[in-house]
Amino acid sequence: MLMARFFFFLKTGFTGLCLAFMIASCATTAPSAPVVTRPQEPGWVTGGPHERFSNTAYLTAVGSGSSRPAAELDAFRHLVSTFGVSVQADIRLAETYRRTGAIATHEIAIGQEIVLDAGMDNLVGAEIGDRWETRGRTSTSFALAVLNRDRAAQIYTEMIRANLEMIDNLTNMLPAERNSLNGFSRYQFAAVIADMNTNYAAVLSVVGAPPVHGLRSGDDFRLSAQEIATAIPIGINIRNDRAGRIQSAFAAAFSDLGFRTGGTNPRYLLYVDVVLLPTEHSGRNVFARMELTANLTDTSTGAVLLPYTFNIREGHIHLSEAENRTFIVAERRINDEYRDMLSNYLSQLIPR
Repeated sequence: MLMARFFFFLKTGFTGLCLAFMIASCATTAPSAPVVTRPQEPGWVTGGPHERFSNTAYLTAVGSGSSRPAAELDAFRHLVSTFGVSVQADIRLAETYRRTGAIATHEIAIGQEIVLDAGMDNLVGAEIGDRWETRGRTSTSFALAVLNRDRAAQIYTEMIRANLEMIDNLTNMLPAERNSLNGFSRYQFAAVIADMNTNYAAVLSVVGAPPVHGLRSGDDFRLSAQEIATAIPIGINIRNDRAGRIQSAFAAAFSDLGFRTGGTNPRYLLYVDVVLLPTEHSGRNVFARMELTANLTDTSTGAVLLPYTFNIREGHIHLSEAENRTFIVAERRINDEYRDMLSNYLSQLIPR
């Protein structure tokens, strides 16, 4: 299978739906570097050389904090900043990459995972080489993050090549398969992998390793994904809509992801059934209840790809206004829920 050799998952933290690109790191903490409290501050704390980690063999960065974990996290962040790369990606596809991409194969070799709330996967192979703490009522911890240049060159060259093979397998499709929701998702995922290769190539440059040829930007694959989305318009067939509210809400969700709606004999069709149930009375108010069912269907096979349903109840002293309110609430609910639901579905189409 396409992803048979990629098994392990690195968890990550992101900040928002469209965030600074991913990037929980697989970094190890060296057991041979215990916390040491010395009366004399070592030179590396202020950016000087370290006796065991020369600049010719290692990249180093110093971090500080009110505790040992905070100092280590700060050191890794400073090490990340030396690569100067910041890429944004869909968080769901980024998480899929951690389960299946080249990074997953190195979690075993590298060891203990340190998850950064704003880090990069190009910390694979990094470790904490030394620590120091000040004395006093309020102490400060310092940590030295180190990355061996030769080891990094080997690891990241291997990961880039593995990712290039993945991209080739993802995008090598017949035209009929390419112009489908599955083809769209494959190119979206290829874009994420290409973004990771951009990060990895930055590491190779900084450590002085030869570049890997044949890299393409993630935007190249995103453009191809949008071309696919344009080629496969999605039809929307709604029963019992009012003032086009339900139609507009679903169309907006598809449009946000790059798809057109409408067209003649579309392969994908969203069947929406809106049912207003018998009214209920409570005091002066009259209540209208709506049940909505929407099934995204592949007309070539008849398979329901994504079912969606909900029911709501709204009241007013006039029945017509109660019914109108159900449509307003339904429109708002679709706007709030369906885009993310569709995006989740598309991210799950990535071949494992």
